[in-house]
Amino acid sequence: MILVEAKDLPRHGLLGLEVEVVDADNASLVGIRGIVTGETKNMLAIRHCGKTRKIIKSQVKLKIMINGEDYYVDGRVLMGRPEDRLKKVRRIK
Repeated sequence: MILVEAKDLPRHGLLGLEVEVVDADNASLVGIRGIVTGETKNMLAIRHCGKTRKIIKSQVKLKIMINGEDYYVDGRVLMGRPEDRLKKVRRIK
């Protein structure tokens, strides 16, 4: 298991990546796996079994597949608009 730091996520971007919900406050969300088709401040849209499922970021832990490697991240790290997360990372550096 590889842990991803919050500062690394915006570099990759989530749109088009394959993700899987590995833990959630709502047990019915666990196991949802698909391609990220959209992202808002608080939600991810994941294409799963021919349907788009909207997942609240703060309620899930995700496995993100990037270049054949699995990264595990708490959805709370992803909170905020993608463009705002990029700005925060630039200030940290």
